[in-house]
Amino acid sequence: MSHSPFDRQTAVHSIEVLRPEFERELKTLVDIPTVSAQVDHKPDIARGVEAAAALIRKAGGAAEVLRPRNPDGNPIVLGRLGTDPEAPTVTVYNHMDVQPADREQDGWTSEPFEMTIDGDRYRGRGTTDDKGPALSALFGARYARQHGVRTNVAFLWEFEEEIGSPSFEAALEDHRDRLSTSSIVVSDTIWISRGRPAVPAGLRGLQGFLLRLRTGQRDEHSGVTGGAARNPIAELMGVVCECFDPYTGQVRIPGFYDEVIAPTDEEFAGFKASGFTVEQFMKDHQFSSLRSTDPLEVMSRIWARPTFEVHGVVGGYSGAGLKTIVPPYAEVKVSCRLVPSMTGSRTAQRVREFIQARHPDIEVITDHTLEPYAGQTSGPLADAISSAIEFGFGARPVFVREGGSIGAVLSMQKILGKPISFLGLSLPEHGYHAPNEFFDWGQAQGGILAFADYFRRLGG
Repeated sequence: MSHSPFDRQTAVHSIEVLRPEFERELKTLVDIPTVSAQVDHKPDIARGVEAAAALIRKAGGAAEVLRPRNPDGNPIVLGRLGTDPEAPTVTVYNHMDVQPADREQDGWTSEPFEMTIDGDRYRGRGTTDDKGPALSALFGARYARQHGVRTNVAFLWEFEEEIGSPSFEAALEDHRDRLSTSSIVVSDTIWISRGRPAVPAGLRGLQGFLLRLRTGQRDEHSGVTGGAARNPIAELMGVVCECFDPYTGQVRIPGFYDEVIAPTDEEFAGFKASGFTVEQFMKDHQFSSLRSTDPLEVMSRIWARPTFEVHGVVGGYSGAGLKTIVPPYAEVKVSCRLVPSMTGSRTAQRVREFIQARHPDIEVITDHTLEPYAGQTSGPLADAISSAIEFGFGARPVFVREGGSIGAVLSMQKILGKPISFLGLSLPEHGYHAPNEFFDWGQAQGGILAFADYFRRLGG
């Protein structure tokens, strides 16, 4: 008795046969340290670009390398499986650059850029963020095309996402004629828990700041000048506490929350059904305590509310022992996460005016703006995503929000002007940006099935 290739049992068996090939190809990608944040990895970026393009060609597709307008920028790989003018085209976005990693300094148990296999786990930098999901989408597209699905699938693989996609938008403008598509799907997001798929219905944005204060020209003896001299580190700490309550996280800047729209009852229902627990959240992120222990409150804080965060302080003495000086200069690095309807420009204006009205000699420099994004929870594409994920993983997903930011999403929305959906495969325990990052076969296999079924559904 013959079975359809999209009978789930048949598809699961067929995908299982692909596992050795998937592992070989993932290792090829992971073993190339495509670190976009460090200039000395430029040759590795070039090797990664060629390996990615070769992988698409090996899968039966065509691939080309799109050069950025900025000569210092990193290329984009554009791949295609299918060129039927009568069929819809869906573009799958992933990024192939990764965060830096150092075995000794970061505490890896294996070499970060030599993928190791431990049972169902694939450990190495970039396995889950974002090479494993990218490869799953490619294998899903190949399976769909091999079994009669007419949907054309394009792959847009970026190599600058981890540094904020500085060349991406201009490259989209320059190569717009090559990027025609019906819709876009992004696979660079995280579920809440294993076994409970989650689809983001929004991304938080980001507005960064650098606060600078100079009160002198050199370190001075605290016994000779202390008490009379201004201390720029202490003053900046005080300014930060004027901006927000460090214990509750409540931002004190007037108007900061004016554009915030609370989640709907339907969204809250999705939050509650997501499988989120405070205990697992703390375990996944290795926290000893949180500002709240109420699950819905924590989910609201990380997905649906804006923030004010302090990332680092520069200045003074940080070596061994005590050096009793009054420093002449200090910096504080901060940022605000933004929710849909907020904008970076309005937030930056409010923060700058609040600080400089009280402390005119503090320099407020804006840095790294990403606007928030509101996704879709209903309609044909959302329904297709939900059904495809259920086919791949055996469970219907819930719609939540994503606390992080993906700058490329905003650029694609602006330049390509097509609807954007999310089909992420990563889990909290996979360790985005963390030591011992890993991906696993369960998520890869389910992802291949889900993408194959999604492309089938788009093809009618």
